[in-house]
Amino acid sequence: MAQVEVLSLSAPERRRRRGVLTMFGLGVGALLFFVIIPKQNEKVTFGFVMDREWVAFREWVVPSRSGSLGFAILALAAVLVAYLQFRARKTIRFASAIFGFSFLMSFLSWAASGKFIPFTGLLQGGLLLAVPLVYGAMAGVLCERSGVINIAIEGQLLAGAFASGVLASLTQSTGVGLLIAPFAGALISYLLAVFAIRFGIDQVILGFVLNVLVIGLTNFLYKRLLIPYQSTWNSGPILAPIKIPILSKLPIIGPIFFEQTIIVYLMYVIVALIHVGLFRSKWGLRMRAVGEHPTAAESVGINVNRVRFRNVILAGAVAGLGGAYFTIGAVGPFGKEMTAGKGFIALAALIFGRWSPLGAVSAALIFGFADNLQGVLSITGTPIPSEFMLMAPYIATIIAVSGFVGRVRAPAADGIPYRPGESH
Repeated sequence: MAQVEVLSLSAPERRRRRGVLTMFGLGVGALLFFVIIPKQNEKVTFGFVMDREWVAFREWVVPSRSGSLGFAILALAAVLVAYLQFRARKTIRFASAIFGFSFLMSFLSWAASGKFIPFTGLLQGGLLLAVPLVYGAMAGVLCERSGVINIAIEGQLLAGAFASGVLASLTQSTGVGLLIAPFAGALISYLLAVFAIRFGIDQVILGFVLNVLVIGLTNFLYKRLLIPYQSTWNSGPILAPIKIPILSKLPIIGPIFFEQTIIVYLMYVIVALIHVGLFRSKWGLRMRAVGEHPTAAESVGINVNRVRFRNVILAGAVAGLGGAYFTIGAVGPFGKEMTAGKGFIALAALIFGRWSPLGAVSAALIFGFADNLQGVLSITGTPIPSEFMLMAPYIATIIAVSGFVGRVRAPAADGIPYRPGESH
């Protein structure tokens, strides 16, 4: 499929992507000659053991200068291979993966010179920070594949975080908090569905209005209720990690994927169900039909607006469950505007992933890793100013939704209200 995408690109698009590859090559070259080569050759240690998992190898010690130089040369070679494959109209996914890994290791070898980097912990933290992004991106997939733009992901996440935090505090039960979160997100989605589908309100403006509504309401209740009565209303417990026997003992991947809370395990299940359902079920076929060509869908007896309404509600429930991660999945108490724009980053992951569940998950993991990387490097110490490190996940988001992903096409009927009996 990747080769088909390359073959179908227009000439201007191919020139633009060749320009992007050239830019990456020049960037790596500048990194080589102006940053890495003048650096002293201290050692950086990568750790691969976190707790009591089976040990494949414990540490990897790399000389900073020669390691950075070697990985940078490998990244440059990957760019060259990708450029040649692109000219030959072949897929560049493998070369892109090699470039990404090599560039990351080159950067870490340079930035963490003389330091210890817990590499397995870095990956685990990246996965945890990606959890709400994955849930938000899945909510976006369900909505936008059905033809409804979901800008309100931020509000759905925040509503789920607030409801789960408060109910868990009142009952001192994480189970109650986990159960209420999807209903809170679905409530916000119900408002989105009513005004966007039934009344045809502009979906982008409506999404921003719903976000402002949720932010304002939660801020008001936070000041009036949660702060004065914190011990009762805002002191909830958090979920304990669940170790899966044998799998949690696997080297490197065990602690990352199989020593998590129930929210993370539910995320695995939800992503699999959405991906399989979207491409292998009648429900998914109907969803894609109403998102691409609602008139054709209506002609074969599909109630377009009913399908859209149900999927928008389901999307809100998924996002609400992701919002529970901020409270019972991480810190317990609810904090003012604690989602901090994660809903918009999830929307960027959706676009970066080309409205595909697995593509959106991959993008969310990249953003989560970038977010965690700046935190780890800020703690260990790095020549890069902390202000620039804080910008890392947002720079990754900007790159993703601008030139790097190229020209992407949303579902054809995305954002267009449908009136039964009308031709579109």
